[in-house]
Amino acid sequence: MSAADNGTERSLGQLVATATAEMSALMHDEIALAKAEFRQDAKRAGIGGAAFSVAGALALFALPVLSFAAAYGIHNLGLGLAWSFLIVGGAFLVLAGLLALLAMAKMKKIKKPERSISSAKQTAAVLQNAKPHPRVAPVEHPVLESVTRSSV
Repeated sequence: MSAADNGTERSLGQLVATATAEMSALMHDEIALAKAEFRQDAKRAGIGGAAFSVAGALALFALPVLSFAAAYGIHNLGLGLAWSFLIVGGAFLVLAGLLALLAMAKMKKIKKPERSISSAKQTAAVLQNAKPHPRVAPVEHPVLESVTRSSV
């Protein structure tokens, strides 16, 4: 029950203090919730990243084995062993070339961040034209005379 329910009226100051305290508690609770969600998401992202890394390592270890299997499979079809390995190696080179072409096409589509550059230029222009506030001489302010200034 609040104080208003008991028949007593609270002052404006008490109401503001109560509202401020409740708003502060709400903000703290929201921050705690955000932290808990972030921790959970970060944990999931870490586990997912580790799983991708292990999968990549296993695929990398399987590549030579599968290459040898493909070469010996071609050899069993009646082609010489050297030619079988050359065919598998050539297939890998063709695949690498196709992936390089795809990568180059994607890289050409990358644009520079024009809005960020424009914003940075505008900020630099404003800062170049900004003038510092004039300092008040210590003589005009007796309080400043007693304050020692650092060398910074």
